[in-house]
Amino acid sequence: MKKAPWAASLTLTACGGGDDTADAKSTATAQAKASPSPSPASGGEMGAGESATGKVAEDPGEVTYEVLAQKVEVGTEAEAAKAVSEPDKVKGKVLAVAHVKYTHKSGPALTDGSDVHDGTTVFADGQRGSVLIGAPEDGAGCEDPYDVESWKQGESHVFCETYVVPANAKSVEVHWSEEDGEPYVWKFPNG
Repeated sequence: MKKAPWAASLTLTACGGGDDTADAKSTATAQAKASPSPSPASGGEMGAGESATGKVAEDPGEVTYEVLAQKVEVGTEAEAAKAVSEPDKVKGKVLAVAHVKYTHKSGPALTDGSDVHDGTTVFADGQRGSVLIGAPEDGAGCEDPYDVESWKQGESHVFCETYVVPANAKSVEVHWSEEDGEPYVWKFPNG
């Protein structure tokens, strides 16, 4: 896996909990609704290069997306320490940047952004990572989802999610989940 460079001091936060540790039982914060074709019904393990299809309630209406976790770039402990304002909180941890491609398959054209990436989280060895607030969203190979204001059927965008995970994790997983649904899971080896 490629190493991810980080230059700015950022804030580490755990989603779904009150501390900086991952919440193993929490599920992805999603705003998507599944469509069973062509992916497994309501989530499931995905193979390398395999896409999931799901529907997201957008403004002005429901959009069907094809979602593909392309890769995860795992950094070093030193990079993680430089990236946060409190380096002691990331001792023994690394940054994991998930690259996820979203393709607008059907539904109305979007004119004011999308919520499709809200359903994405990163896990390591089955434990949810801590999201890195303020991470650059438009790094190499990534687009800032807040810069995408117009999105028509057939167009694709790659958005990245940055999480902090244990350095010794054997695998890193990208989860994309529909609202109240089971997550689709792509596993990537760490190392």
